[in-house]
Amino acid sequence: MKAFLCLEDGRVFVGESIGIVDETVGEVIFNTSMTGYQEILTDPSYAEQIIVLTYPLIGNYGVNIKDEESPRIAAKGLIVKELCNQPSNYRAEQNLHSYLVKHNIVGIKDIDTRALTKHLRQAGTMMGLISTDPNLDELMKKARELKPLTGPNLVKSVTCQSSYTLDGGTYPVVVVDYGSKGNIVQVLRNMDCRVTAVPAQASVEEILSFNPRGVVLSNGPGNPEDVDYSLPAIKGLLEKDVPIMGICLGHQLLGMALGGKTYKLKFGHRGGNHPVKDLRNNRVYITSQNHGYALDQDSMNSAEIELTHLNLHDKTVEGFKHKNKKAFSIQFHPEACPGPQDTDYLFQEFLVMIKDYGDALMKRKAGCEEDA
Repeated sequence: MKAFLCLEDGRVFVGESIGIVDETVGEVIFNTSMTGYQEILTDPSYAEQIIVLTYPLIGNYGVNIKDEESPRIAAKGLIVKELCNQPSNYRAEQNLHSYLVKHNIVGIKDIDTRALTKHLRQAGTMMGLISTDPNLDELMKKARELKPLTGPNLVKSVTCQSSYTLDGGTYPVVVVDYGSKGNIVQVLRNMDCRVTAVPAQASVEEILSFNPRGVVLSNGPGNPEDVDYSLPAIKGLLEKDVPIMGICLGHQLLGMALGGKTYKLKFGHRGGNHPVKDLRNNRVYITSQNHGYALDQDSMNSAEIELTHLNLHDKTVEGFKHKNKKAFSIQFHPEACPGPQDTDYLFQEFLVMIKDYGDALMKRKAGCEEDA
C-alpha cells in the first residue's frame, strides 16, 4: 500500500507502508547506526520521534525480546530505504514488519533516505507525519500546522511510575529514570550494584532514603529545560556529595544544576559512530549517541567544572566533572547498545567513586561508635 511522508516545510516523500495502516505524527530525525534498529526503536529517548535509519538495508537479522531496551517501542514511526522480511539469524524470533505491527507502529519504506537525511541536515529536524491517506493536499496542510511535541509530560510519559529495587548486588545505586535504557541498569548490575530506580520527579529525600552509594541520572527524551522540576533533587545530591554519574539527558540536567545552559542542535547527534576526545588522556573514542540538545560550554563555571570530553565533529561538550564534588557526566552512551563499547571504562570510574564513598561512610560510622 502506498504511504506518504509529509514534512512541515512542505517536502513530500512517497513510499510503501510498513507496520500498521494508520497515521502518525512526530519529530523527524535521523540515526546513522549500521545495526541496532531494535534497541533504537525501544529506547525511551526516542519518544514522540519518527526515526529515519540511514543504513540502506534494515531488518536483515530480525528481532528478539533480549535486544529490547524497554518493553515497548517508544518511537512514533520508522522510515527505511529497504526492509528485509526474511531475516537470517539464529536469534531472530520474528521479522521487523511483524514487530512493528505488534507494537502498533506506523512506518514507510522504499523512499530515498539519503535525500531525506541531506534535507534534514540542511533544514534541521522538523515535524512530520506518515500516512496512507491518499488525500495528499490534506496531509500537506496538516503537516504544515504541526507543532513540536515537547513539554514536561514527555519525560513523565516514559519514567517509572513508582520506585522499585532489583534483586542482587552489593553496592546500592539509585537510577533516576528519565527514560532509562535497560542496558544502563544491566551494566550496573554486572558491576555488582544493587539498583533502585526512582521516577524523574523524585525528591532528594526519596532518593537518599535508599542509602545510595551512588546516583545515576539517566538518559531521556526532549528538551532538558522541560525537566527543570528535577533540578532541586540534583542540587540536593550535590550538597550531600553523593557520587553522581550523568548520561545524555542526565548530563544536561547535571550541567543545568551547576548553572549551565542548554541549546537545541540543528539536527542532533544520533548513531553509533561519533568521535569524542577524552581531554584527560588525549585519546579519541568512537561513541554511541542520541540527543538533540547540548550544554553551552561558555555558560559553565570553569572555576568549578572541568571539561573532560569534546565532540570532534562540532566541538560540543561531551563530558565534564566537578572539581570539588564526586560528580561527572557524559553526553554519549557508555553502555552503547547499539554501538561500540570503547567508553565502558567510565562505569569503572563510577564504581571506584562508589567504593570510596562507601569506605568513607564506614570509617565515619566506626568513628562515631568509638566516640560513643
